[in-house]
Amino acid sequence: MARDEELKKRWQLVVEKLSNQFAHGDQLDLDAIIYLIGIQELGQLDRKYKKNQKLDLMHIAICKLLTPYGYYEFDFVDEDGWPHYKAKEALPHLKAGEQSVLMKEAIVNYFIETEYIN
Repeated sequence: MARDEELKKRWQLVVEKLSNQFAHGDQLDLDAIIYLIGIQELGQLDRKYKKNQKLDLMHIAICKLLTPYGYYEFDFVDEDGWPHYKAKEALPHLKAGEQSVLMKEAIVNYFIETEYIN
């Protein structure tokens, strides 16, 4: 199967599983999935987050997702338990569609690595 088709199939599997688990079947979008990954990476699942904290959670997720690509590196966990990353390499200038494909690929790889999907 072509790489693009495999990514599309695995992405749909991720969306379906997460949507059923966290949104009662309503389809989650890319940002919602990034947010869920941020919560997972923070590990503080049972609490409410303020708007700025939600953005921070998405930042944590993006850093985690792009670490295998060499763009970020884990740095430390602060006293509140929040992970911090440092930029290693500037992100390439990508068109919106290219950014979306990169993030979907990174998310699929994340969920394969965590054995959520295979």
